[in-house]
Amino acid sequence: MLSIGLLAGLLALGLTGCGTTTGERALSGAGVGAAIGGGAAAMTGGSITRGAVIGGGLGAAAGAATDRDDIDLSRRRRY
Repeated sequence: MLSIGLLAGLLALGLTGCGTTTGERALSGAGVGAAIGGGAAAMTGGSITRGAVIGGGLGAAAGAATDRDDIDLSRRRRY
């Protein structure tokens, strides 16, 4: 059960990069996090509402904590 929660958290963190502004990333992170949290709770027999709220909060926080440079996958880095 713990491994499913950790996996859902990592997926939410990875998907919080959708958006160009901080507000967009926080909003998309909240949506993705809520979906993943609710889904993980449903699979493990937990409270879907609680899972969605926790996932949404974590997703929003992770989305707000990233900046555009963290998520620009098309940018080529020179080493």
